Amino acid sequence: MSEYVFPDSIEDAVALLDSCNGEARVIAGGTDVLPDLRKRRIAPRTLVDITRIAGLQQVRVEDHWVIVGAAVTFADLQRDQFLRQHVRGLVDAAASVGAASIQNAATWVGNIVQAMPAADGAIVAVALDTEAELVDKDGPRWRPVEDLFDGPGCSVVDPTRQLITRLRFPRPCRGSGTAWRRVGRRSALVLPILNCAVKVHLEIGPAHEGERIRNAAIALGPIAPQPQRVRKAEAFLQGRYACPEVIKEAADIAQSEAHPRTSVMRASKEYRLEIIPPMVREALETAIARARG
Repeated sequence: MSEYVFPDSIEDAVALLDSCNGEARVIAGGTDVLPDLRKRRIAPRTLVDITRIAGLQQVRVEDHWVIVGAAVTFADLQRDQFLRQHVRGLVDAAASVGAASIQNAATWVGNIVQAMPAADGAIVAVALDTEAELVDKDGPRWRPVEDLFDGPGCSVVDPTRQLITRLRFPRPCRGSGTAWRRVGRRSALVLPILNCAVKVHLEIGPAHEGERIRNAAIALGPIAPQPQRVRKAEAFLQGRYACPEVIKEAADIAQSEAHPRTSVMRASKEYRLEIIPPMVREALETAIARARG
């Protein structure tokens, strides 16, 4: 590496990447880029640091969207009062990303670009129906985060020529709730055995009828080469009452959709399958309780 630059704008950052012809690399928190540099997995001529670009450090709440800048760290997410009150699943996921020193540097966007199927930030992003604003020399465009994964550690985003400037997800409405669950050998261990993020939207009916689930999203990882929505379980929940029997059956359906593999670093396939139903059940129960509140 021969140059470290701080562009003043998104346009300047894109121009720098384009001028380096694939020999530059975007950096924000650096918690993934710096280890890759030390291990010589990457060897960029220029690092383009986007953390000083105005607006990329903000969480902004609009009428229909919550927008998170590319320089927002996991610690920033935990401190944001709107997220703490209305998107608790995201806050809890942010708190499970490594130690405090990592959370203070690592960004939500960087966690997604790393494209690991167990990444806390990626799994919760998929459950929230998050979109990413991808910018290159051809201009900006929004893409679902779920479409950014090309395989384990393989993103469709090229950090030598493109950058994600913002993430956005639908602003929570009345009757919505989110939850996060993580199973690991111990809390300080980087690699989770399994992660689960849930979002539910309740349709509040007459008191004697109870609440129906208008829609739900359940994301799991690592059970596939990318964070995965268990859509059969989601479809089962739609329009049904938010009762223990329904939640249990949805959790069992989620288990039937999952195909984890045995991993020496994580756990056996059989063990991971066994913990999916209670994990999904707990996450759904928590999200539903928050939606009621």
